[in-house]
Amino acid sequence: MLINTAYRTPGGWTTEAGMIQGDRIQEKQLYDLLNLENFQLFVLEIDNKLLGCIGVSLGQQVAEIESFAVAPAEQNSGYGKQLLDFAESHIFEIFKKKVIQMSVLNVRIELLAYYQRRGYQLTEKIEAYPLGQNVGEPLIPLHLLILEKISKSI
Repeated sequence: MLINTAYRTPGGWTTEAGMIQGDRIQEKQLYDLLNLENFQLFVLEIDNKLLGCIGVSLGQQVAEIESFAVAPAEQNSGYGKQLLDFAESHIFEIFKKKVIQMSVLNVRIELLAYYQRRGYQLTEKIEAYPLGQNVGEPLIPLHLLILEKISKSI
């Protein structure tokens, strides 16, 4: 599964190998997500080859980006930027949300820097790593930092 390959195998710059053991998402979890009314998964596919995906959960005021992955062999090719641009424009223009949130592991300094370059700001919100929820077991102490991007049209 693309999400597990992108995050839990060595090689890509999004890898969490060495930080977390086990799959990031189970097949049933993905199936359940896809059946939620407030969740949409966008995929990037070229010549029937799945290159990436990005999920959007819609709340009352806020949209959350999750399940964002690019195949390790395709990372640093601009596909992640295209997916994020697409999701952000849909969130702000189609779904009419004013705020996008996402969570990033506290130790993923390069990801935090990437999202900050994209206009996301660290909030003061911190969440515990979701132990016991079939998203892998941490090998080191971890928590989640919450980032936000606010629509420029506010």
